[in-house]
This record gives sequence, C-alpha cells and structure tokens, in this order.
Amino acid sequence: MYFGIFLLYIYLNFFYKMKHRLFYLIKTYAWFLFIFILQKPIFMIRHYDLYRNVPLSDWFDVMYHGLPLDFSLSAYILVIPVFVTLLTVWVQGRWSELVSRVYFGIISLLLSIIFICDIELYSYWGFRMDATPLFYLSSPSDAAASVPLLIMILVPICIIFYFMCIWFPLSHYIVKDMRNWHFCKHRWKCTISFIFVLAFLFVPIRGGFSVSTMNIGKVYFSSNISLNHAAINPVFSFMTSLSKEKDFKNQYRFMNDEKAEEIFTLLKGGDNYLLEDSLRWIKTDNPDILLIILESFSGAAMDSLCADAPAGIMPNLTQLAREGLFFTNFYANSFRTDRGLVAVLSGYPAQPTTSIMKYPSKSQSLPAIAKSLVRRGYETQFLYGGDADFTNMRSYFISTGYQSIICDEDFPISERLSKWGANDEVTFDKFFNLIANQEYHPYMKTFLTLSSHEPFDVPYKKFDDPYLNSVAYTDSCLGAFISKFKKTPQWDNTLVILVADHAMRYPAGIQEADILRHHIPMVWTGGVIKSPRVIYDYASQIDIAATLLGQLGISYDDFVFSKNLANPKQYKFAYYTFKDGFGFLDADNRVVYDNESNSIIISEGKSVERMEERGKAYLQKLYDDLGNR
Repeated sequence: MYFGIFLLYIYLNFFYKMKHRLFYLIKTYAWFLFIFILQKPIFMIRHYDLYRNVPLSDWFDVMYHGLPLDFSLSAYILVIPVFVTLLTVWVQGRWSELVSRVYFGIISLLLSIIFICDIELYSYWGFRMDATPLFYLSSPSDAAASVPLLIMILVPICIIFYFMCIWFPLSHYIVKDMRNWHFCKHRWKCTISFIFVLAFLFVPIRGGFSVSTMNIGKVYFSSNISLNHAAINPVFSFMTSLSKEKDFKNQYRFMNDEKAEEIFTLLKGGDNYLLEDSLRWIKTDNPDILLIILESFSGAAMDSLCADAPAGIMPNLTQLAREGLFFTNFYANSFRTDRGLVAVLSGYPAQPTTSIMKYPSKSQSLPAIAKSLVRRGYETQFLYGGDADFTNMRSYFISTGYQSIICDEDFPISERLSKWGANDEVTFDKFFNLIANQEYHPYMKTFLTLSSHEPFDVPYKKFDDPYLNSVAYTDSCLGAFISKFKKTPQWDNTLVILVADHAMRYPAGIQEADILRHHIPMVWTGGVIKSPRVIYDYASQIDIAATLLGQLGISYDDFVFSKNLANPKQYKFAYYTFKDGFGFLDADNRVVYDNESNSIIISEGKSVERMEERGKAYLQKLYDDLGNR
C-alpha cells in the first residue's frame, strides 16, 4: 500500500512538472479546432443565398460532419509545437517562446489568406480552395482583372482582421504561458511522453485506424452539395490539391489497365473516317476558317437552348444558329479558359485536378487543329485583346502551330479600356481589319473574346444582371462583325465556328457539378455551309478538332480523345470535368460522379452503372496519357 502511494506521488509530481506543457498543447489544439469549426457558419453566412432555406439543424450538421478534416488539420499544425515542447525538456530559455510566436504568426497568416480567398472565390468558381489560384498568380495583374475594385480592397482588410483574430489570442493567452514552464527533472520520461503525444497526432492526421486515410469525401453527408461544400476545411482541400499536382499516372485508378483500355476502345476518337459527300456539311476542302471563342457564353443564357433563359440575350448568335449548324447538346469540358482552350484547339479533355497548359513540356506535345492546318498549307493567327502570357497561353499557342499572335500589346493604351485589355468592340474591329488585309489563302484565324469575363465591365447597358449584360454586349459586337463580313466576297469561302470557352455559374445557385453549368452553344456558319441543320448529338469541345478536320479531309488519327460528329458509326457522348469529378452524358443517360465522395451525385437513365464505368475508364485513360507526356 505504501509502495502504491509512493508511486502515485512520483506520478503526480512528474505530471505536475509536465502539466504546463501538456495544457499548452491541448489549448493550442483546441484553439485551432475552434477556429476551423467557426469557419463553417461564417462561410454559410457569406453565401447566405445558398443556405437561406436550410434548417438550423443542417447548420449544426455541417459543423459536426466537418470535424474529421478539422481534427486532422489541427493535428498537422500541432506537430511543430510538440517538437518545440520536446526540445524544451533539454534546452531551457526564451527561445521556445520566440520560435512559437513566429511559427504561429506564419500559420495564422496562411490560414487567413486561404480562408478569405476561398470564401470569396467560391462565389465565382463554386468549389472550395484548391491549387488552381497558384496557376493564375504567374500573371497577378490579369488574375486581379476579374476581381471588382471593392473586393480587392476588402479582401486584404479581411485577411488582416482574421489574422489578428487567430494570432492575438494565441500569442497573448497561450504562447505566453510558456514562461511558466518548470524545469524537467526526469528528462527521459518527459521525452518519451512527448514522443507518445507526437505519435498520437497521426491518428487524427490519418483519420483513424481504418484502411482509408483522411480525405475530403469523409465530410460529405448530404444530397445537397452546397452543404457538403460548407463542411470542407479549405486549407485541407488546398493541401490535398497540391499533393495531386504531378503524380498523374497514379491518380484515378478505378480498374485494371486491360479493362480500362477495353472500355476506352468504344469511347475513343482518332479513327479517320472518310466522309461521303452526303455527310459533309461544307462545300469545299480548303475554306478560310474563323474560330471565334466566346468568353463565358452559357447555354443557360440562350433562350433557343434553355427554356428558362431570359429572352434577347444572344439575338445575333440565335439568328446565326438558324442560318447554319446548331449543336443543341454541346458541353464545355471545364470551367476555366485555359482548360477550355486546350479542349477546343487540341481536342484534349480537361483535367479535374490540374491544367495541362500549366506544363509547357506536356502541352507542346499535344496535337492541335492549327498544327494540322499548317501541314495542309494554312496560315494561322491568334487574336486576343488581353495578355497572351496569362496562364502560359503564349507558349501553348506557339507550340500548337500559331504563326502569329496579336494581343493587348498590339493595341494602343487608349483602346485598352477594360481591366482585361481591349474590349470586344475594339477587338472585333481589329479582327475584321486583319481579315480584310489578309492576302494569303487559306488561313485560320482564332479569336478569343474577353468582355463577358468578370467583372463584366462593358460600355453597354441593356440588362440589369452584369453577366447577362456583358454577354449581350459581346453578342452585339458579334452581330455587327458578321453583318459587315457578309458583305465581303470572302464570306462565300469562309467557315465561321462560334463556341464558348466555358459556361458560367448562371443562374444563381447553380452548382459546379450541375449539367446545366457546362451546357454551351456551338454554331457553325459562313458561306461554305451547305444548308442549315440542327445537330442533336451529345458532344463537347474536344470533338471540334476531329469533326472540323474530318470535314476538310485531313487526318485526325492523333486526336485520340476527339470524335468526328459527322461519322454515323461513332458513339456520341459529352464529357466534362469539375473539381475532382466528371460528367458523362449521352442521348439516353446522364451521370455525374464526384471523386471526393466516391459517389454518383446526378443520375438519369436506365444504364447508370455502365455510364459510371465508362466515365471512370475515360478519366483513367486521360491521366495515363497525361502522365506519359
């Protein structure tokens, strides 16, 4: 009995010497956990339009179900403080307080930047923070061009305020306690104890003892994707995205290679098909080609595509659709311009975790419409009123066959009136002049508009909604250009392809994964079109390359992912990606799959399981190809 009392005395004395250090670690962990939990209702209040009809119980569910990521990230943050605490057992002094203040200052700043940027970017992108913004920081002035001035002012203020809210209590009420730490007499016992604490941290970091490790899907709990998004810890999402950046060949392993190849054989394009004259939509083999890529033109804003769209937003594009080829079930492959351009110009699918344009060593190996046309003898040119160096666009354009690039630096400063550069009225005039002065034929000119990009600042006022008003402005510029071009003799030998680079989060509340979010218009017009027709086949931007080259009788066998829509033997489907997910659609079935939750979130049709398998095989083969480039 006396021996037991003696052991208890030794243990309590040992604990007393350690208690300040242990309480310090517990308080630190609890503080960050509290901060992460509090972020959930703050996020929901900021986006109250999405959550105004959500019952109060769901707000608590969001905080509860988001705890696994919060536990994990809090444990990540605590690793360094545990190491510092362990060192204080052996090395005494004020150094530990200084190191801790610096460490928590850096952590607090990073958390503040990520959270505030995430909460604002969600309004535009519809998903929680990932590594995507880092890509656009290579051209900060262009990245900032889509942000309203008020937001640019408020965001730094909010970051500073949020930083102080995190760091001040840490510094003055938690780190300050380090001054009360006692000297550890039993150093080895203390050391072993803190090693155990460090080892224990890997339980919340990993997410428990099960086979699966911590991932974003663990917080998904609702059929309402907005609630799942609210439960995500944005810092954890950002860290996860960074870890997926380059290990492409090991991502999205849904099945063995043989099965993926077997399924992909049915889906792939690239098989040259010699079109009979009855299947050709154009009159000549070598027309001049104008490819006009319309910034953010969404099918949801075109009344001839969407019954719920407001009338009169795109009257000129609608009229051209009546006169030419109108693709009514056409989809954007992604949600950003850099990914949409690659899909259109190279017939290469967008990736849910990265952008191949980010890697010039890979993007330069892609096939491209311009490359194929140059081999036929075409002259090629690209026009954009903004910065051609934004998101590595210039290197991509040059490597894919564009012989001339005209961008913002080719316009006088007086004409660069928008944040992005020259507005569409100016660039359409420039486009017309380039065509009028073109002496060499055949040629292909590609034009990317920009006025319907955020912040939708245009010299036009017809609709109250800024996005719709900007689209109507670009449509009016397009109408004026076509009207003038039709009066020239060049019209008769020209094919004009009009397609959006991506859609927009319109109408309000639409989710990034939604099918309507990716529905876009595509119209082929010009004097070489044989006759008007509506094409109902399901397709996406990647199919433009094989379809166009097939009409010209040019080989497209290197465009493995691109399908010739005029080929009656080709299985027709549309494929798109969003953050860590994909949509796979055909005339009979529609499946949207979310990899974060490992589940189907939208399903229509009788063959949902087969469509899911096809979409997975397609994505797996895409990342095989991406990894091999």
